[in-house]
Amino acid sequence: MATPDQPLAAAVTTARTAVEEIAGPGEVGDHVSAVAEDLRLVTHRFAADKPGYWGWEWFATLARAPRSQKVTVCEVGMLPSGDALLAPEWVPWEERLNEGEKEQAEA
Repeated sequence: MATPDQPLAAAVTTARTAVEEIAGPGEVGDHVSAVAEDLRLVTHRFAADKPGYWGWEWFATLARAPRSQKVTVCEVGMLPSGDALLAPEWVPWEERLNEGEKEQAEA
């Protein structure tokens, strides 16, 4: 993994501000991490204090041009962490029916 670009890694406030633009009031928690995705590309993650999204994290990916100190927001959103509450894998309707329901559907 690459070492985070220092101006981008230090831009926690910029990342938080970008996430707060799409989050509801009080839904952006503590800063979790700043990870280098590539040269001059860093993703900041924040705890998501959003009802129904236990274990999820807000993220903001930041970049900057070579020899520039200006930080640009590339993308913001939410991602599940390793222990996030996720929906179960989708199962086709026909496979969710018990035997009685299958017989009733065939009739």
